[in-house]
Amino acid sequence: MKKLFTSRRLVLTIVLMIITIGLITVSSKARNAQATPILPVRVVSDISGWVAGVVTIPVKTVGDMGTSVTKLLNTYQENEHLNQKVGTLAATQVKLQATEAENRALKKQLKVEKTLIDYQLVNATVIARSPSNWQSQLIINQGTNAGIKKNFSVIGPGGLIGRISEVDTMSAKVELLSDNNQTANRFAIRVHTKDQQQVNGIVTHYDQNRNLIEMGKVTSDIKVQPGDSVMTSGLGGITPAGLYVGKVFKIKDADYGLTKTILITPAVDYNNIPVVAIAIPES
Repeated sequence: MKKLFTSRRLVLTIVLMIITIGLITVSSKARNAQATPILPVRVVSDISGWVAGVVTIPVKTVGDMGTSVTKLLNTYQENEHLNQKVGTLAATQVKLQATEAENRALKKQLKVEKTLIDYQLVNATVIARSPSNWQSQLIINQGTNAGIKKNFSVIGPGGLIGRISEVDTMSAKVELLSDNNQTANRFAIRVHTKDQQQVNGIVTHYDQNRNLIEMGKVTSDIKVQPGDSVMTSGLGGITPAGLYVGKVFKIKDADYGLTKTILITPAVDYNNIPVVAIAIPES
């Protein structure tokens, strides 16, 4: 077998190493002295740059391809997730359409033209709120021009907030559910218990310090528990049924145990209501 390094090759290798180290040293000194590099140094630098470029291009290409593949996979996963949502929404839409068709058929059979749950929503923005009656009313930028009338129910971010008390052409005043004025109209509400039972009553007071709605003078023996949902009952004939009010917070005895008061945590922060929606009954 031939020797890997003969004496001549070994000497040639050492000479080349010495020349390379020398060129590097000279190049470094020239750079520090801000002088133009000598021709051999420029040749070596050009070759080194060319080699680096040749190596960098495929490496960069492979890196870009990897990034593209990662983005493509992420897009695919996101697309699959959106497709699942679209499928769910489509199924919900079909179910809603079927329910609406069934509702219309039942109304026709019972000869009922409209019910208290038939309404459409008109959006509005709160444009004024007085510090002196902050907890009792606010003013919105929709009026009779949008089909709004007195006593129409008003919904905030999360649930019922009150009803229209005065209407002008371009604005309207909203009487909040938290209004403790004795002349304010009381809302008919209903507690839906976890065992599918119902307890009817009215809003009798709002505790501003604890942010709790009070449903007083309850005589029903049905067991109500914290966390039960509270909605409008529609029994007053003005407010649509099914508008979300809040959840039961606590039940306490009143009138020496003859009645109960149900404390309700409202679904809406009455101190922060930027936009509302007015429930307009369908004609």
